[in-house]
Parts: sequence; structure tokens; C-alpha cells
Amino acid sequence: MKKKTATLSPLENRLMQLVWERGSSTAEQVRQALQPDRPLKESTVRTLLRRMEEKGFLNHRVQGRTYVYSPAVPPQKAAARAVRQIVDRFCGGSVEALLVGMVDDELLDSDELQRLADKLNREGGEA
Repeated sequence: MKKKTATLSPLENRLMQLVWERGSSTAEQVRQALQPDRPLKESTVRTLLRRMEEKGFLNHRVQGRTYVYSPAVPPQKAAARAVRQIVDRFCGGSVEALLVGMVDDELLDSDELQRLADKLNREGGEA
């Protein structure tokens, strides 16, 4: 598996959404679900799924001669990986800098940030 900061391209993200929705899928099922918006050859879909497995997002089992892919991570963990990459790339590794930027850009207000902090404090006390 590649390093844990591997993220998904937009097309890989679309494929991952399909696998999350279905619970498991073959390459052909994924290819058909993309039709007609994004026609791809089955070999292209197989390559993408294999790369996503190498990145640690998917697992597979063999059913007959067919690979059946299932999620290796839940959507929240994939999102956390993407955020980690953003924090590392744009904020020098500082989550605080990211949150301050989100408040400054009005993506998050200070009241919501306080509610999140309160929730984290409560959940941290339960562990």
C-alpha cells in the first residue's frame, strides 16, 4: 500500500462513491454505473480500481474469475486523508491555520467552531 496520504483524483472519487453506495462492485458494474455520463472501457475501470486498491481505498475478493471490490475505508476516513493533504500542502501542517482560514473565509463561523470544540471535549471525556 502506498503512503496513507494518498488521495483520490476526481474520477477515482466518483468510482469510490459508487462502491460506497453499493457496498461492493465489479469493474463491469462500476463501468455500467458511469454510463452514459462517463463512458470508459472496462480495462480502464479495472486499472483505476487496482490503483485505488494500491492507495488503500479498496479491497477485493475473487468470485469465480471476477474481482469484487469493496471499500477499505469509510467516506469519513477518505475525507480526513484529503484534508490532511490540504493541511500539509497549504497550511504547513497546521490544522489551526486551516480552521482560522475557514473562519476568515466564512466557511465556518466561530459559534460552529465552538460547538465542534465542545463536542470534541465531551467525546474525549467518554473515552
